[in-house]
Amino acid sequence: MSALPVGRWLRSVRPERRDLRADVVAGLPRAISSVPDGMAAAVLVGVNPIHGLYASFAGPIAGGLSSSTRLMVITTTSAAALAAGSALEGVAAADRPQALFLLTIIAGVVMIVAGIARLGRYMRFVSHSVMIGFLTGVSANIFFGQIPDLTGAEASGDFALAKAVDVLIHPSRIDIASLLTGLAALAILVGLSRTRLATVSALVALVVPTVAVAIAGADSVTRVEDAGEIPSGIPVPQLPDLSLLSLPLVTGALAVAAIVLVQGSGVAEAAPNRDGTVSNPNQDFIAQGVGNLAAGFFRGQPVGGSVGQTALNQTVGARSRWAAIFSGLWMLVILAAFSGVVGLVALPTLAAVLIFAAAASLRPGELRTILRTGPTSQIAIISTFCATLFLPVAAAVGIGVTLSLLLQLNQEAMDLKVVELKSVGGGRWTEHPPPERLPSHQATVLDVYGSLLYAGARTLGAKLPDPTGAEAPAVVLRLRGRTSVGATFVKVVADYAAALDAVGGRLYLSGVDHSLAELLHRTDRVDVSGPISVFEATELVGESTEHALHEAETWAVGHRRDVPEG
Repeated sequence: MSALPVGRWLRSVRPERRDLRADVVAGLPRAISSVPDGMAAAVLVGVNPIHGLYASFAGPIAGGLSSSTRLMVITTTSAAALAAGSALEGVAAADRPQALFLLTIIAGVVMIVAGIARLGRYMRFVSHSVMIGFLTGVSANIFFGQIPDLTGAEASGDFALAKAVDVLIHPSRIDIASLLTGLAALAILVGLSRTRLATVSALVALVVPTVAVAIAGADSVTRVEDAGEIPSGIPVPQLPDLSLLSLPLVTGALAVAAIVLVQGSGVAEAAPNRDGTVSNPNQDFIAQGVGNLAAGFFRGQPVGGSVGQTALNQTVGARSRWAAIFSGLWMLVILAAFSGVVGLVALPTLAAVLIFAAAASLRPGELRTILRTGPTSQIAIISTFCATLFLPVAAAVGIGVTLSLLLQLNQEAMDLKVVELKSVGGGRWTEHPPPERLPSHQATVLDVYGSLLYAGARTLGAKLPDPTGAEAPAVVLRLRGRTSVGATFVKVVADYAAALDAVGGRLYLSGVDHSLAELLHRTDRVDVSGPISVFEATELVGESTEHALHEAETWAVGHRRDVPEG
């Protein structure tokens, strides 16, 4: 039996002959574009750029074989690299590569567990404003953080912006040759961005200024090999050093996993499957986890679903998952043939690639829209941006996620609305603002819009009409469509029923789902034999409310005291 799932998986990933040629051809430009991107991502982590190239072959192959979004490219991303670099900031330079591999594997395990636990549905709770604020902060950090490498200047500071400012206020530290090299690379990137060579513009921006530096003999320009020896050939798998395991490493891995999963969830929207099948976010979680496991064991850095690389994959004619897989295989060929050349690349050109990518990733249109949406969105985007700019990435991610949840709960509570329903006959109702105080000896029908969980339930308690001063008022509270409530709602209902009972009134709950009715019967707070009556929902919308209203009116009339004339 165990062979059946394997057989189904093999059939699902088997390449189609009609697509094979197109995918082989599409994989090559993607692999070429991954060379500067992978090296630049490794610079963000603070390790040898070769580790970015290792991840650029392992991620697409392993992830491509298991993703449900078939054109998704799982490779290095700037946000994941920045998070990894932040997590490894306190690790000694000699231990940093091994710590990176361990962090990548832990992040991969977290992603796989998230997929198995079906946590994909929770991605919708991450506010769009928070996500844009975080990504904008990441872009700003990358931009400012590369100023020292672009200018060849030594810089000090606790965060990227401080280092950039330190360079600007000490211009004498700038190495002119490095600055000219970086600016030349930026000019190439800008010049080629709108031409047919856009897909290889980053590679050209690395090669041309590096050759010019070599010809000019500019020894002051830092090269990649100055940071350490560049291994040649294809990497072999390696087990991580578990002695480097620490709490900051684990929290860093969790931050990387959160960033990768949120970013990856946007890839399915940008690259829907060509045959119309719907992507499974949980399977894509697992695929990104598998990609990280492979990257970690092959001495690479964290990888994730890349919107930019996936878009490039589509542009160059990819037809199936095998385009991404072939790009990983092409990267192996590049590593086997040219890994020795990596060390010659001028470091300012990598800084230029990162700066250009950071500037290109900004979304001014979305920023304007969010800032015009209202105070809630403004608070979310500005707070997350500032946290990302001035705090470690793990802390910024935690603040972003917490802020998303708080804003969600606050919005649900603020959006709660209570209306009074009045019957016009024939099962039809009109809506009116609810009375501030309940009338005596009358039945009032109320309906509620919004969440009744936590703060929403308390908001409901504050918005229900006040029974004080009324005599024998009856209230029908319509709960159609409410399948579950929390303890706070039960307490609010019990307290309101007690307040009604104190003035001789009664509460009727209509349209109650069967499971919710059973829950109310089980609680000690809601006395359905006393001042509360429960009417379960029927297939006919409004029927249980009509029944509850009829009983409430009968009860109110029966408790009306005759007023003597005179």
